[in-house]
Amino acid sequence: MDPPLIGIARLAHSAATLEAKRAVEYRELPSFQLLNRCTSSRVFFEWTINPYRGCEFACRYCYARYTHEFMELRDPALFDNRIFAKQWNPADFQAALRRLAPGQRIAIGTATDPYQPAERRYGLTRRVLEALAARKGLAVFITTKSDLVARDLDILAVLARQHRLRVHFTVTTVDAELARRIEPRAPRPDLRLGALAALATAGIETGVSCAPVLPLLTDSPASLDALAASSARAGAKWMGGGTVFLREPARQVFLEFLDREFPALAAKYRQRFSRSAYLRGDYVEMAQERIEEARRRHGLGSRPGDDPIPGPQLELDFGGDMLASA
Repeated sequence: MDPPLIGIARLAHSAATLEAKRAVEYRELPSFQLLNRCTSSRVFFEWTINPYRGCEFACRYCYARYTHEFMELRDPALFDNRIFAKQWNPADFQAALRRLAPGQRIAIGTATDPYQPAERRYGLTRRVLEALAARKGLAVFITTKSDLVARDLDILAVLARQHRLRVHFTVTTVDAELARRIEPRAPRPDLRLGALAALATAGIETGVSCAPVLPLLTDSPASLDALAASSARAGAKWMGGGTVFLREPARQVFLEFLDREFPALAAKYRQRFSRSAYLRGDYVEMAQERIEEARRRHGLGSRPGDDPIPGPQLELDFGGDMLASA
């Protein structure tokens, strides 16, 4: 007999279904603490907020797939298809925000996209931003692949006055056909860059993360140069990126994707990732050099702004090294 479910697994399996689409089911998940402490020394923020568990964008390389295993949902496809909208108490969230010291850094969307399609239905990210607008003096960072963020331009403008605000757009390639294959349900790259342009025009600090860089798919100098050029034209201040890493179950999903879509590359990836989830050595250095060359050619910075926030600083690589709570 299977052991009884406990904790978040019990909550997830008893969660009420909010709505079901052809390929996606939305469920409600009680959240006792929306604001989560992040203690990793490898990231630049102290707190994380992820309004949703699971992500409908179905990016083939997504490292965060393992987080569904905490709910005893071990089929990797469920990360794309069973989305949990966190139900949280606004009064408790406001109380948690009041306990933060000035200058504390909050990252929104470290594990799942805060502007995925579920946000159109449930508006949880919008509610988070409205709550943050009642405070002053924090640093707020949003990471997204979605043009839906432009919907919230009004509240983002308020946040930019009240806090230090940065919006990071993940764009792995400007090749729309390739993006559709590796990020099948995410908005097209041009839509993301269009949203970036709208925010930049409104005076909101924006940048692009080209993470993860995918060997033999998105890592060519021409590909990175085209992305840097498009980012600069849209008004981005900087561009950063890191190479893909493949821990299970992301490794399984990505290799199966390569078998179907890019069979000539599958064996090479299996060889490179046979002993470690991470790429090491000369390739990583080469990828960073290509990013730096593309940045320099188009006048983009290597980090978001030159006025450092007190505390440890890292270049913003939103690919594999994010260790924040899901």
